[in-house]
Amino acid sequence: MPKNLTANRAALGHRLSYALRHPGRVPKHLRRTARDAWLRYRSPDHVAYYRAVMRSDTARDPDAAVGSRSRERWLALGAMQFDYLLSHGLRPEHRMLEIGCGNLRAGWRFIDYLEPGHYYGVDISPDILFAAQDTLRAQGLQDRLATLTPVRDLELGFLPEGRFDVVHAHSVFSHSPLSVIEECFAHIGRVLAPGGRFDFTFDRTEGEEHHVLREDFYYRTETLTALAADHGLTARFMDDWETLGHGQSKIRVTHGTRTGDSRGVE
Repeated sequence: MPKNLTANRAALGHRLSYALRHPGRVPKHLRRTARDAWLRYRSPDHVAYYRAVMRSDTARDPDAAVGSRSRERWLALGAMQFDYLLSHGLRPEHRMLEIGCGNLRAGWRFIDYLEPGHYYGVDISPDILFAAQDTLRAQGLQDRLATLTPVRDLELGFLPEGRFDVVHAHSVFSHSPLSVIEECFAHIGRVLAPGGRFDFTFDRTEGEEHHVLREDFYYRTETLTALAADHGLTARFMDDWETLGHGQSKIRVTHGTRTGDSRGVE
C-alpha cells in the first residue's frame, strides 16, 4: 500500500474519518488513549514515558512491542533490515551499534553474521532487553558475545570514540520528539568510526509535522537532514529503501565531509 504522505493523523477530521472506516478498531484506540494519558501523567519526561509504554507492551507480547503483529512478520521485518545493510556493504569485521535493538528482531541476524563481540545493542527498555536475552538463547547465539545495555538517553557517553562502522536505528525516531533526535545527532558523530554510517528510519510526511498520542511522530525529510547538518553531519534520503514497501522511510548520516546540499542522494 502506498504511503500517505499528506495526512495529519492527529487532526480531528482524520480521526473521525478513520473511526468511521474502521469501527472495530475504536475500542482499542480508546484503551490506548486512556493508557497513554495515565503514563504521561506518571512520566512527563518522554523517555521515561516511552519506557513505561514498552513495559506495558512487552508484558503482553514482545514481538508486538517492537511493531510486529505476528512471529512471521517479526522474522520478515528483521530479514528486510539485515538484507538491506548486507546489500550496502556490511561485513563480518564491522562493529555495529544498534540503537533501540528491542528483542533483536533484526539484531539476532546481525549477531550471527558479525564476528563475535562486534554487536552492541542499546535500548531504553530493560523489559525488552530481557526478551532480547530470550532471543539470543532461542537462536543459540550465546557464544557470539553480543552486548545488550539499557540506556537512559542517547548521549552514548559511556561508549568509546570512533568505535562503530555501522549504527542502526529502526523504528526509533518514529517514536521520538525532535529533542530526542537532536540529542542523538549531537553525540552520534563521536562514536562513528571514520567512514562510518548511521542509518535510521522515520515516519515521513510531506504535510504538517505532527504526532499521535506522543507515541508516533511524523517528520519532513528536510527537517531531519537540516538538523543533522546543524551538528556537522551529512544526511541523505535513501531512495532504494522506499522500493521495499516498508511503512517508514530511511535516512543515512555520515561525518560531514562533503560540501553542498546535505540532502543529496546517491
